[in-house]
Amino acid sequence: MAAIMLTAMPFAGHARPIRAVAGELVRRGHDVRVYTGRSYVDQFEEVGARGVPWRDAPDFDERDFAATFPRMRDRKGFRQVLVNLQDLFLGTAPAQLADLAAAHADEPWDLLAGDPMALGTRFIAERLGSRWATVSPIAVWLPGKGIPPTGLGLTPATGILGRVRDGVLGAASRGGTRLLTRLYQRTRHQVGLPADGETFATMWYSPQLVVAAGSPGLDYPRADLGPHIRFVGDLTDDGAAPAAGPLPDWWPDVVDAEVPVVHVTQGTANVDPADLILPTLEALADREVLVVVGLGHRTSPLPGPLPANARVAAMVPYPHLLPRTAVVVTNGGYGGVLQALRHDVPLVVAGGDLDKPEVAARIGWHGAGVDLRTGRPRPAAIAAAYDTVAADRTYRTTAARLGAELRSLGGTHAAADLLEAHLP
Repeated sequence: MAAIMLTAMPFAGHARPIRAVAGELVRRGHDVRVYTGRSYVDQFEEVGARGVPWRDAPDFDERDFAATFPRMRDRKGFRQVLVNLQDLFLGTAPAQLADLAAAHADEPWDLLAGDPMALGTRFIAERLGSRWATVSPIAVWLPGKGIPPTGLGLTPATGILGRVRDGVLGAASRGGTRLLTRLYQRTRHQVGLPADGETFATMWYSPQLVVAAGSPGLDYPRADLGPHIRFVGDLTDDGAAPAAGPLPDWWPDVVDAEVPVVHVTQGTANVDPADLILPTLEALADREVLVVVGLGHRTSPLPGPLPANARVAAMVPYPHLLPRTAVVVTNGGYGGVLQALRHDVPLVVAGGDLDKPEVAARIGWHGAGVDLRTGRPRPAAIAAAYDTVAADRTYRTTAARLGAELRSLGGTHAAADLLEAHLP
């Protein structure tokens, strides 16, 4: 039995995959602790791990970031990236370091494995000189040769003009992220760590082992990733059997549906329903489909009345829903996209900011769905994209190919194998 400390940022899209890895490690007999926000401690303890709540670090409610980080109010796009990094990720990292140092003093661990966005993980590992790994529920899509600059939602270009485009934009992107890299180096100095050679693109990840959600085939073709980056498919804990529930009272409408079921979700980060949910309801109101809306735990009730072909719930268990779904309309949240693909479901993706334009671009480039190229599409664009995906079975064929690769990589079992192999 090994003592393992995991870290998880207190976001739904991060905690759930890391919870699944924690549960698998517990089942193998390891003593697992998880450093996370207080609102997620119970979820980790449900799978047998011991929760270590944020103490010095300013805990927050992901449903109201601005209550703890006032500058995050109404921020989107690059401004959101910058403020997120300054106030949330780098801003909380020194206090995360203090919390983890105290936890290690109380009970030393054999292995530290962490959420890439919890930068205190890197800092405490370097301070202790200990082995550590990244467990990434987010996409690990690093800059590289033949890859367009990350963050712009671009697809690979060809020919001389394409190489010129990528060269010019790559230089501009490096210049734009230089400020973010300087902020990272300044925070290292603040906590007494020397400068390192990491950049904004690489500072999140362990140089020893990265256990990455996703698959090589979902990225653009490349051969320059280090052998320490290991893809393991979909890191969720619902793959073995459908969850027990709860199911909404209208669930029989889905079971008995004689028309295609379309699921629409905006994920758990930017949840203004006017961005995607309401335009999708308008777009599909006259289609012969059943639209199932998952609001998540942050979205306010939708303004009524709803179209007759729409059903709404806070959460609908994906093991029940996705096998019955024809198309998913999504904002490009990585975890939800992986689950859709794992169930061979093609997508319509409206990726607005953060990593979502990159997710949308890859789905469109591979042909597993349509990239709407905006986070706030018009109803007509959604309707046209749905019609395209629904009418052409090659989208589902491609989604099934990517899904088969995801399923083949082992998920939480493979993640636990890699972490066990990384034990000292």
